[in-house]
Amino acid sequence: MTLTVLTSAFRLKPLCRLQRIQAHLMSAHVEPVLGKKAGRAAVITMNRPKVLNALNLSMIRQIHPQLQKWESDPETDMVIIKAAGGKAFCAGGDIRAVTEAGKVGDSLAQDFFREEYLLNNAIGSYRKPYVAIIDGITMGGGVGLSVHGRFRVATEKTLFAMPETAIGLFPDVGGGYFLPRLRGKLGLFLALTGFRLKGRDVQRAGIATHFVESKKIPELEQRLVGLKSPSDSDVSRLLESFQAQSDLDSDKPFVLDKHTSEIDRLFGASSMEGILQNLKADGSDFANKQVEILSRMSPTSLKVTFRQLQVGAAMSLQDVLVMEYRLSQACMRGHDFYEGVRAVLIDKDQNPRWSPPSLDQVSDCFVDECFASLGEKDLRF
Repeated sequence: MTLTVLTSAFRLKPLCRLQRIQAHLMSAHVEPVLGKKAGRAAVITMNRPKVLNALNLSMIRQIHPQLQKWESDPETDMVIIKAAGGKAFCAGGDIRAVTEAGKVGDSLAQDFFREEYLLNNAIGSYRKPYVAIIDGITMGGGVGLSVHGRFRVATEKTLFAMPETAIGLFPDVGGGYFLPRLRGKLGLFLALTGFRLKGRDVQRAGIATHFVESKKIPELEQRLVGLKSPSDSDVSRLLESFQAQSDLDSDKPFVLDKHTSEIDRLFGASSMEGILQNLKADGSDFANKQVEILSRMSPTSLKVTFRQLQVGAAMSLQDVLVMEYRLSQACMRGHDFYEGVRAVLIDKDQNPRWSPPSLDQVSDCFVDECFASLGEKDLRF
C-alpha cells in the first residue's frame, strides 16, 4: 500500500465516523416512534410522516417491547396509538427494504414478517383497552397495528385498503383472520380487488369500531387520557358519545350497499376460477369492472389469497399468523412479489409481468407448497 493510499485511508476513517455521528444525531432528533405516558394512559405516536408512517423493523422493535411493558405496568390502564402528520396513520410496511433484503438473502426478509406478526398477535391479545386512532391512510402494516385492537376509531380522512394482490403479495398482518369475519363475502372482495374504503364506510364495513370527525379527535384524546381506571365499557361509552356528535356523511349509504348482494353471489364460488366465471357470466357494469381489476393482479396472489381467507375463517388469530408467515416466505422465494414491487413502487410502469401469467397455470400443487410447514423455521409464539 502506498503512502498516498494510506493517507487517504486515514482521512476517510474520521469522515466515516463523522457521517455515522451525523446520522445518529439526525435520527435522535426524529424518532420514528414516540412513546409517552399521559395520566394513566400510554400514547404511541408513529412519527415518519414524510413516508406516510411506513412501518419498518426498527419501529416494530420499539413498539412491541413498549406494549409489553405497559401491559404489566399497574400505573398504565390503556394504550392509544396514533400517528403524526395528519395524512396517514400508517400506509403499510417498508416493502421496498424487504424485497431488497430478499434479493440478497438478508435476514430482514424473515425478521420483518416474523416480528411484525408477533406484534399483531400481541395487539390481538392485549389485556388492556387498546385504542387505534386511524385518522388517515391505513393500509397493510397499518391495518395490522389497528384492526386487532379492541377499539379502532376512523375519521372522514381514513382511507383503508389491503392492496397486496397488486404487488404479488397477499393481505397479511392477520388478514386471513379479520377479512373472512366481515359480513358475507365483503372481506374476500376487499382482499382480492384491493377496493378502497373511505371515512365512515370503514366503520360500516366493520373494520373500525367507531367513527369520529377528525376535528373532534384532540378532545377525544384528552377525554380518553382523563378516564380513571377505565374498563372496556367505559372506553366504549366515551367513543360512542363522540360518535353520536359526529353526523358527517351519516345520511350517505355505505358505498357498496347497492352491490352487497352481487358481491355475496358473485364472490361465493368455491374457487378463484369460479369467481371469474361468475363475473364474466354476469356481464353487469359492476361485474365487468371487477374482471378488469382482477386481470391486473398476480394470479398466484389471487389463488393464495382465496385459500388464505377460506381456511382462515375457522382459525384463531395465532394460527392464521403462523399460516401467513409461511405464505410470506413463499413470496420471498418466488417471483411475483419482486416483480410487483418493481412495477408499482420502483419503476412505476404499472406493468408487472406475472409468472405464471394466468390463473389456470397456477397449479393447486404449487399453492399447497406455499402453505406447507417450514418446520423449525415456522413462526412460534
